Amino acid sequence: MSAATDTRFMALALSLGRRGLGRTWPNPAVGAVIVKDGVIVGRGWTQPGGRPHAEVEALRRAGEAARGATMYVTLEPCSHFGKSPPCADAIIAAGVSRVVSAIEDPNPEVAGQGHAWLRAAGVTVEIGLGADQARRDHTGHILRITQRRPRVLLKLAISADGKAGTAGGKPIAITGEDARERVHMLRAENDAIMVGIGTVLADDPQLTCRLPGMAKRSPVRVIADSALRLPVQSQLVQSARETPVWAICAGGAAEQAVSNLLSRGVNVLRSPNSAEPLDIREVLGLLSAAGITRLMVEGGPTLAATLLAADLVDEAVLFHSPKIVGAGGIEALASGTMAALSARLKQVSSEPVGVDRQVLYVRE
Repeated sequence: MSAATDTRFMALALSLGRRGLGRTWPNPAVGAVIVKDGVIVGRGWTQPGGRPHAEVEALRRAGEAARGATMYVTLEPCSHFGKSPPCADAIIAAGVSRVVSAIEDPNPEVAGQGHAWLRAAGVTVEIGLGADQARRDHTGHILRITQRRPRVLLKLAISADGKAGTAGGKPIAITGEDARERVHMLRAENDAIMVGIGTVLADDPQLTCRLPGMAKRSPVRVIADSALRLPVQSQLVQSARETPVWAICAGGAAEQAVSNLLSRGVNVLRSPNSAEPLDIREVLGLLSAAGITRLMVEGGPTLAATLLAADLVDEAVLFHSPKIVGAGGIEALASGTMAALSARLKQVSSEPVGVDRQVLYVRE
């Protein structure tokens, strides 16, 4: 096939893979397309919960048409037995003659072995097409393997006078409806969403995805709460059996507080360190160990500053509002935090979202 044709089908595979973002953890959200004689005969993406894998889904749909075909896949096919047999074996058994793979899987259980198995079986393997986009899409998986932490997306809503809330911490809608809908979509594309206990006490948020028909796409709701002050009457705790809530506390948190939350369906993760405040790297390590690959952080300014100071933010989405909060409002970014963001991340886009403006920063 021509280079242009290969590029087109890999772009489709990448697009299909993104359908699974926020739903496949701890597995990566992979996309696969099988093409024969220029015609798509099978498509697949990683299913909710991480299986079936994208390659198996595409092969199932292609059936016998996979024999002699080309598969485009966004991540190296697995070569180890996990909760399902290796995808490399399934590709070989189906008679696929060529595999175009975007990137190698850094997982040491794969790490080039999938590609090697395919080549040993006579399958032509080409690696690297769409690699830049694949690395962005699979950043969470890559970081979980290589740094034992999830990919971190920081979201902030900022008024025209640089505020995130009113005096006294009273809740206020900084942005308009269009921006709020965009935020709900971002929630759906992440495995978990995290806020600090201060935000919970001030706002009593739900932290769910409330777009029509997408409630089941709500992420795990994580509260960084060293002393376990999470109120049992909060919306988060009251809905913990419908949408998971994880509270991360210091090792010395009171046993009664732990028991109160566990009895209401909250999962409590203890830091190995009993000291307060929580070490943000330990927090991310606990989430990674629990399978989280993509973490969205929504609040508040203190948590944002902590993550930026530790250079643990991979992307930042800032929603700038024309609204004026006024004197005494809570600063959206603590002193020096915006400088840290600009120093560590690069602005890549700026676009209107209703009455607001969305600015995206990414790690270079």
